[in-house]
Amino acid sequence: MHKPRGHKIWYIPDGYIPATSAGSLTSHESICVLNCGAEDALLRITIYFEDREPLEDIMVVVQGRRTKHIRTASLHKEGQSIPVNVPYAIEVQSDVPVIIQYSRLDATQAENALMSVIAYPIQ
Repeated sequence: MHKPRGHKIWYIPDGYIPATSAGSLTSHESICVLNCGAEDALLRITIYFEDREPLEDIMVVVQGRRTKHIRTASLHKEGQSIPVNVPYAIEVQSDVPVIIQYSRLDATQAENALMSVIAYPIQ
């Protein structure tokens, strides 16, 4: 039996989706999830804002022994989604241990920038 790999609660404090992009690429951000275990992972995502109530209980499944890249612009709850040009933060809770990385492609100018970091694990 393998020891569980990953954590069940993760935080990403810096999110931002620009309204415009330059060139052929679109600026975007992704929650990159690796589920090394055999069981499917049920993720419960909460999006926090500076000036409004959070978007809560956005549910996403990541199959066992798979990876999933979740574009934050695709997340929605009851017709609400993450607005552009608004800072936000992310909490991801999983029912099984997973590993989470966060990636941002900034295509707001001709010289694109790509950033990727491991999210902050709690437990």
